[in-house]
Amino acid sequence: MKLRTVLGRSIPVLMVTSALIGAGPATAAPAALAAPNISVAAIQADLTKLQSIATANGGNRAHGRPGHKASVDWIKGRLDAAGFTTRVQTFTSNGATGYNLIADMPGGDLNNIVMTGGHLDSVTAGPGINDNGTGSSSILEVALAAKASGTAFSKHLRFGWWGAEELGLVGSTFYVNSLSSTEKSKIKTYLNFDMTGSPNPGYFVYAGASQPSGSVAVQQTLVNYFTSIGVQTELTEVGGRSDHAAFARAGIATGGTFSGAEVIKTAAQAAKWGGTSGVAFDRCYHRSCDTTANINATSLDRQADAIAHTVWALAS
Repeated sequence: MKLRTVLGRSIPVLMVTSALIGAGPATAAPAALAAPNISVAAIQADLTKLQSIATANGGNRAHGRPGHKASVDWIKGRLDAAGFTTRVQTFTSNGATGYNLIADMPGGDLNNIVMTGGHLDSVTAGPGINDNGTGSSSILEVALAAKASGTAFSKHLRFGWWGAEELGLVGSTFYVNSLSSTEKSKIKTYLNFDMTGSPNPGYFVYAGASQPSGSVAVQQTLVNYFTSIGVQTELTEVGGRSDHAAFARAGIATGGTFSGAEVIKTAAQAAKWGGTSGVAFDRCYHRSCDTTANINATSLDRQADAIAHTVWALAS
């Protein structure tokens, strides 16, 4: 993950109610379809697989290394077996071939796409299980759950796993730049999940005010979900520091969550979320110890369910 700065403060969020003051009798809007619970055990099994891939390939899953391509191939196989339409997009960076994996779920309005993504590459120093095996595996399980549910989403669902994020958001930028203006306009929302299982976790939601139109609504959907399960959040100004950046530059509404990296957890944050103050959210950020032992299962579980809730809410 390129995101290195977290705002260690809470930003007031306007909670919008459904009542319209002074309006006549309201007609109830149809309720959004409820998302299924995403199995944290299934995500942890995926992380174990990514760990084994890294172990068998020099200890990492970095761009240009065999561990990254093996990760792409494994996720692609899972999606193909479930009935997704997949394609692998290749690009070149630092003299090596990189890979993006794109998966489309059958159904929904192809002119109205909700896309969910995260990077699949690690740094060369380690296997990258929190950064970003967590986001990658959670997105995979949400995609598989969406297909298995048989839900007739009104919008089309697309998922992406990006290469070479750690070299400067290369894969996601290449993907967006490869789209025509018409194809870009079909993507109405892009959701990004980069580090969701930090061992000393926080619950950060991308601030929508500085992002394209529609991003505040995405932010509020995520905030409202965490509120519903009794978890406080803080907004973080992500700027151009993760894979949502190219989508934002294209004018696409963006949003996402983040459980923290090398920034130190404050006493106020520890009081709010538990964990240890004075210690980084992830002490193994970009290090060899970012293994399956470097995960907080509670954060992983909550964030995966937040992803599913948001996908269901925006696409149905």
